[in-house]
Amino acid sequence: MKSPRKTANARTLGIIGGLGSLAGGDLFLKLLKSQPLLAEQGRYHLLFEQHPFKDLALPLSAGASMTSRKLYVFQVCQGYADSGADAVLVPCFASHTFIDELRAELQIAIVDLMAALKAHVAHIAPPGARLGVLASDYVRASGLFERHFADDYELIHPSPVQQAALMEAVYGPAGIKAGHLDGVALELLHQVCLELEGQGATLLLPGMTELSLLAPELMRRGIHCVDANQVYADFASATDSLPSLAPFKLGIVGGVGPAATVDFMGKVVKNTPAGRDQDHIRMVVEQNPQIPDRTANLLRQEADPTVAMYSTCRRLEEEGADAIAIPCNTAHAYVERIQEHLAVPIVNMLSETIDFILHGYGREVRVGLLATSGTLQSGVYHAAAERVGLSLLVPDDAAQARVMRAIYGEEGVKAGFTEGQCRDDLLAGAGQLVGQGARVLILGCTELPLILAQADGFPIDGVQVALVDPTDVLARRCVALARGLR
Repeated sequence: MKSPRKTANARTLGIIGGLGSLAGGDLFLKLLKSQPLLAEQGRYHLLFEQHPFKDLALPLSAGASMTSRKLYVFQVCQGYADSGADAVLVPCFASHTFIDELRAELQIAIVDLMAALKAHVAHIAPPGARLGVLASDYVRASGLFERHFADDYELIHPSPVQQAALMEAVYGPAGIKAGHLDGVALELLHQVCLELEGQGATLLLPGMTELSLLAPELMRRGIHCVDANQVYADFASATDSLPSLAPFKLGIVGGVGPAATVDFMGKVVKNTPAGRDQDHIRMVVEQNPQIPDRTANLLRQEADPTVAMYSTCRRLEEEGADAIAIPCNTAHAYVERIQEHLAVPIVNMLSETIDFILHGYGREVRVGLLATSGTLQSGVYHAAAERVGLSLLVPDDAAQARVMRAIYGEEGVKAGFTEGQCRDDLLAGAGQLVGQGARVLILGCTELPLILAQADGFPIDGVQVALVDPTDVLARRCVALARGLR
């Protein structure tokens, strides 16, 4: 199912028709006839999925299971998302009892049927009015209408006898779902409406989309009822009706290296203000240790990691990532190459780190860089620093050799060591930078914070220096993005 080619301001709406073929078809027709679509026919594209839901004929009793329905709706919505649609219409009140569960997992907007109905009622019924609700046993038991209307209106439901008649009118052998739009179905429904009006209801709200098929005839008989499909169609074609999408999702290029990936994720969790599991950030990780070594490519022209990094980022895009984090300093030598080919931003750890130092320690501070030789040779940190007027100090050749041994040596951090020789080597490199006057040191390889943690006032050769962990800076920035902060 592919969306047609769209102009810049075009909107593609998908309609799930398989939850009720007649109701779905009725909604589709009313969308085609809605005024916004008629006025701008070239702007709107409609996609209609009529693959039937397997439990379509089962009455929605109070204890009905929603599991199959949830998965069916999710799968169809995901298909529309993959096709490039902008939003999905779900003409099924029962499905709107779990709509928030779907939204949390989908990267496509679901147009809210209850929001449409509530906005419509607000225009035609004064606060405090008595509203009659014509809903299935399941929707009635779920309290769906109470959640949306009870604060402003008094809700009335049919008596047990008339509720049974309502279910018969929709699900019975002579009911609407069986294709009968007159006769027994219409008369049963009319009697239910009369009872609700007899209880003082001034407006009747349908809680079953099939009722829209009989709404015109009921209105002709003097029943003051709402055509839910017409209301839904008009709402969906309005320019301001699309709800927000799923919560922020962070994509992580993992495996560069593996331990640094786990460390970075832990820092995202640690830096997220949360009182419960659900307050944390959604993360999707492509753990790909087979991405060629970045330092080996930069220093010795070995295998180029560009394609592997790009394909990893593309998979994160396809998983719905809103932003991508790469917890590898050296890998940022390739970010500019691939960013222009991606639709979502890569959060640049190096630029964020330089900005953190600038705002935290000032422009005059002397900054030393502890990193792989590949990162130093690429000049990516130096370029980021020069853009804001900072200069960087780097170790001399002997000290840099010890930094590289701390990372890649037999007892280095990439081999799983965080104490002993690797720590001594790293401190030797740090001491050489401090001897040059550095008072802020960037731990510019993502494994180095596994040896020395970020700190202010860390003593090196008798001098108190600040250790800056770029992965922690990156984690904080990603948390800020997820929370909508600048």
